[in-house]
Amino acid sequence: MRAPVRRSPLGSVPWARPRHELLLVALVALVTLTVVQPPNTQDRSRLCLSRAIVAGRLHADRCIARSETEDFAAFGGHLYTDKAPGMSVLEIGPAEAVRLPPPAPGRWAAEGDLRLWLVHVLATGLPFLACLLLVGRISEGLAPGWGGAALVVFALGTEMGALAITGFDHVLTGALAFGAFVLAWARRPLAAGVAAGLALTSEYEAAAILAVLLAYVARDGVRPVVLYAGGALPGVLLLGAYDWAAFGAPWHASYRYLGNGLRNEQRSGVLGIHLPTAHGTWDVLAGQKGFLVAAPVLMAAAYGLFRVWESGYRAEAAVCTTISAFFILADCGYFQPYGGLSPGPRFVGTALPFLALGLGPAFERLPRITAVLAALSIVASTALALTWQQVAYYRESVWGEIARAAAQGGSSRLLSSLPRDVLLWDLNRIAGAALVSGLAVAVFAVAVAPKMIVRRSSSAGRAPLL
Repeated sequence: MRAPVRRSPLGSVPWARPRHELLLVALVALVTLTVVQPPNTQDRSRLCLSRAIVAGRLHADRCIARSETEDFAAFGGHLYTDKAPGMSVLEIGPAEAVRLPPPAPGRWAAEGDLRLWLVHVLATGLPFLACLLLVGRISEGLAPGWGGAALVVFALGTEMGALAITGFDHVLTGALAFGAFVLAWARRPLAAGVAAGLALTSEYEAAAILAVLLAYVARDGVRPVVLYAGGALPGVLLLGAYDWAAFGAPWHASYRYLGNGLRNEQRSGVLGIHLPTAHGTWDVLAGQKGFLVAAPVLMAAAYGLFRVWESGYRAEAAVCTTISAFFILADCGYFQPYGGLSPGPRFVGTALPFLALGLGPAFERLPRITAVLAALSIVASTALALTWQQVAYYRESVWGEIARAAAQGGSSRLLSSLPRDVLLWDLNRIAGAALVSGLAVAVFAVAVAPKMIVRRSSSAGRAPLL
């Protein structure tokens, strides 16, 4: 039977506020959003479109040529970003507010620019924190007492924390898509459709989530389907209008005209995706930054979704499982599973909020095992979050580099590749990384230790069975 939960204005959604919620979110923000990553090719590509839109056009010939980005599309004699436009539109306000210069070599600090950092905080950091709140509150409703642990482990024990302070779109798309799911769960199909449509403008692959949620909404009849479709329509039309104006037809995705050396691979299959391959599956699951290596707690999350199914939320568990499985299998079949330089199989990042709903039930059912897997995941994911832009390949996986750092100290490749952090800036990067790591340990302890102590005390006080 389902455990009784406190209800929210979201109707049938299990909803409760985790203990120390604001403290946990604040500590997570200090760990994840204070890292000042150097600019990468994604930043240059997206912000070139942002500047072009301000100038009243979609092509960004001069900006893209000067920025030396590898992420561009070529069509009709012009150069464009090869990304969906949603995030570029969102970044216009922050970029204009901080007067971010054009993304050309020498215009942004090579080791990190505070203006670009502020753009990341506003465009991806805030959606990341909003997504944490949703995951934490629903997890607390599903598994009372464990919502805070789910919130923290989702943020720090997966690649989401690393992606939250970058120019990648997966956090923004995932937050919008997960918000659409929560609204659909709450029987608000119109608002759910709006959120799903916005997710599509940020990432083409979000079309799969839009379709899964359409099937979910259809359980309640024709009217919710019409409302959901009506809500999603503006986003669909906006993306179609952009593709039409830039690439000649609403169904011509920008990736079709990739301008770098990967054009043939990207045009094969569906946006470069084929059936899963052995190589791709190995990279996604067991490679140097694979999930079983860097985020083994996701195994517990998968088990937790089964517990959500058993608790009676079968349709919701099916949605989360379907979306998670789709993105994992798609990444296993993509010709470049890590998507170039990234903290891991980043294309799955969009689906991680859905998979994270299994964390609370996993902690509730298997607290010790889940806590151990979570601790390992936080160590590995924090190391990746701090070094992925400086270390292209981790020898013997990220754990091999962690072992070398422990043995070699400051001379190790891992510790010599640390980025700046706004907490200490450039005074001492190792001290900054130590501070971030210490905060990660502290927030994990605040979220998990009290519940584990209470559980141990309860177990010790039980009378032996005769």
